[in-house]
Order: sequence, then structure tokens, then C-alpha cells
Amino acid sequence: MAPAGVAQTAAIKARRVITAGGERAAAVLIRDGSIAGVLDYAAAPPGAVEVPDGQVLLPGLVDSHVHVNEPGRTEWEGFATATAAAAAGGITTIVDMPLNSIPPTVDVAALEVKRKSAAGQLAVDVAFWGGAVPGNVADLRPLHEAGVVGFKCFLLPSGVDEFAPLDPGQLATAMTEIASFGGLLIAHAEDPAVIAAAPAPHGRRYADFVASRPPGAEVQAIETLLVQARRTGCRIHVVHLASAESLPVIRAVMADGLPITAETCPHYLTLRAEDVPDGGTQFKCCPPIRDHANREALWAGLLDGTISCVVSDHSPCTVEAKRLGTDDPARGDFGEAWGGIASVQLSLPAMWTEASRRGIGLDRIAGWMAATPAALTGLADRGGIAPGKRADLCVFAPDESFAVDPATLRQRHPISPYAGMTLRGAVKQTWLAGARVEPGERAGCLAVPRNQGPAEDGELDGNANG
Repeated sequence: MAPAGVAQTAAIKARRVITAGGERAAAVLIRDGSIAGVLDYAAAPPGAVEVPDGQVLLPGLVDSHVHVNEPGRTEWEGFATATAAAAAGGITTIVDMPLNSIPPTVDVAALEVKRKSAAGQLAVDVAFWGGAVPGNVADLRPLHEAGVVGFKCFLLPSGVDEFAPLDPGQLATAMTEIASFGGLLIAHAEDPAVIAAAPAPHGRRYADFVASRPPGAEVQAIETLLVQARRTGCRIHVVHLASAESLPVIRAVMADGLPITAETCPHYLTLRAEDVPDGGTQFKCCPPIRDHANREALWAGLLDGTISCVVSDHSPCTVEAKRLGTDDPARGDFGEAWGGIASVQLSLPAMWTEASRRGIGLDRIAGWMAATPAALTGLADRGGIAPGKRADLCVFAPDESFAVDPATLRQRHPISPYAGMTLRGAVKQTWLAGARVEPGERAGCLAVPRNQGPAEDGELDGNANG
């Protein structure tokens, strides 16, 4: 909503507006932070802000997979830097993962610590995932009632001691409880036994690291989740799907009506194992970036609806944790480096670079990166340009290109696998609740799913990744 006491009335008009019904020339009317109407371009009221020709008005993106790390590991990332980077990338809502902070978000007290840490620091809106870990089944319903959007679990070690994985029995118990109140379980789906049987990650060769995380680990873990989904009816969502071998399994159960969805990430859709240099630990994430054929199959899964969301899995860390320090004797060692891609600001340009090459339009991008993540997380008041939605918007120049300089990114540390690459598409403006976000502004709020908890003003997932 708009700030208390401010009755905003404004309009933005553009020759190209991406609405739920497709692209059109339109004027978007804004009142009290929400979209009051979408009119023909010629019907724009006097004084409407005009988007320059050649630029496109998109809904603000919703990134449902971001590791902020605050409190506890704020030297890696924090609310101020993560949300500033999101705003610069056209993202108007992020959903913070429950691990990597200390304490992790596994009970209501920890959620309140997170909310207090965020107060006054937010450039965009933030919602929160809760965690499902051993021993916190009794905390799941209270967390749901307090406003988390769902529950994250791991089926293998997460990379941080504070967020332990669920064994099969604990997974069954958690899913039974979450199903009892209609909640959502999201899972890092890699099977621990398959990983344990693979060669251990070591050294500077990227091929050796990829061999340590076989595609079958994802397939087996998804099968484990599906056994319990069939038994409990619990909704499940597979995060950062990287292995195309998993797609037939997901397609089959979707056809049977089982409540499963899946997401992937820009790095899996734009990068290829063949292009990762040895020692390039800025590319390390788990599951790993795989080869060209796998990338092409992921695009097919996205286009046919097997994968419904594209989100960043922004999982940042320090230069030292990435083993990129110039004096580090383990520099470039994939076995030692922290696993995670840090590039939330580049999600939209990276996706558009590859999508436009394939003839895929911005309407599809908006669906995958705004509407569907908003629906997944229950944030139904955003993610689209339509009457009644929040006036969260992004002005995007699709034909403008730029070379990525990590030093210009607003995340805390200058690490990105896209360094030096030329990306197509530049975010020119971001609007939050009808107001343009300027650098340094902190107008974001804490968001909760509708009918869940009170909204408030916003005054180490390591080798396992996110």
C-alpha cells in the first residue's frame, strides 16, 4: 500500500505494456499504491508519466528464492544490499530463504528476529519462507499462521549446521503436518545416497565437480518426495531444478494430478558446463550447471509447463568463501568453495538474452518471473498488470545491451558468473506501490500471503546450495 495518509493518484503510459492478456499500448492508472485501471493508451489522463518509445512496462518481478543471510551472516549479504540489487533488477518482491541466517527461520521467535532485522532496510518488499528441520513439527502451523509462505527442507546436508536435513521418517511427519493446514513444502531435491556414492568434489576442474553431483541424485530425491506426496496430499515444489532427467518424472505425476510444481534458475537456462572455466568457482552451485543438451531440455520443460517458475536462487558469499582470493592457496578449488550463484540483479537481462535469441516474448518472461512465483507464494496481490494488483512495475529496455561489471552490482560482494558477458536488456526504472524506487530509498514492506498474518511496514546454504 501507499504510505499512510498519502492518497496517490497517477498514471503511467507506454506503447508496450505486458498485461495478463498480452502486450498492448496502454495507460496504467494508480491509486493508493494499487492499479485502479488499465486504459487504452490514447485515454491516458493529463500528466501521465510516459515510458520512452522502445521501452516496455512489465509487472515488477517476484523472486521467490533469495538467500539474504541476515542476521548472522550479514557480512555475506544483508537486507539493504539484497533488496537494492533486486530493485536495480526490476524485482519488487523477494522471498527470503530460512537458512544461512542465524537463527534460521524455524520457529516464530526466529521469524520475528528476521522481521526486526529487516525493518528500515528494504528497497523492495520481502516475504519469508519457514524451515522444516528435525524436531520442529510443532512449530510449522504457528509459522504458517504468522505469515510464512511455506516451508523449505533439505534431503541432504544443507551446508550449514543450523539447518539439518530431514530423513525419510521426518519428511513424512513434516509433510503430514503441512498438509493438515494446506501448506506448501519446497525441497532441495538431491538424494544423499546418490551423492555419497559419487566422487567427492575436489580441485580446479569443473568436470570433476559436476561428476560429484550426478543428475540421478535429483531424480531419486524427487521420487522420494512423490512417495510422501501421494500418501499425504501435501503440496510440493522442487526448487532450482537443474537435471533434465527429472522432467519425465514430474510430467507423469502432473498428468496424474499430483500437487507438484518446479522452478529453475537463469543460470541453468543461460550457462553451460562447457563454458565454465576450471577454477571458476563463481559458477559453483548445487545442483550444478550442466551441459548444452541439458540446458536445451530445461527450456523445453519450461515451454511445456513442466517447470513453472524462473527465480534467482541468489546465494551470495564473500570472495574468501568462494576461494577467489588472490593469495588463497585453495583458489579455484571447487571442493572447498562455497556453492551459490550471486546475481539477483541480472536475472531479467540474463533470461531475456537467451529467451529473445529463441524468439520467446516478454509476456512469457513475465509469467515465469512475476505471475507464477507470486501465485506460488500466495502473494496474489502482485505479479501482474491488472486492476486490483499492486502497482509494482518495471520499465525495461529490451534492445539495450551492456557488459557486466560485477563492481557495479548492488549486492554486497562483486562476484558473478556473468562477469564480462554482454547481456541484452536493461532495467531503466522500478516502481514499488506506485512510486519510483530511487537508489538509497527504503520504502519496502514486509509481505505475507493473503489471509495469513499481519502485514507490517519494512521500516549457509553452502555446498548444498539453496
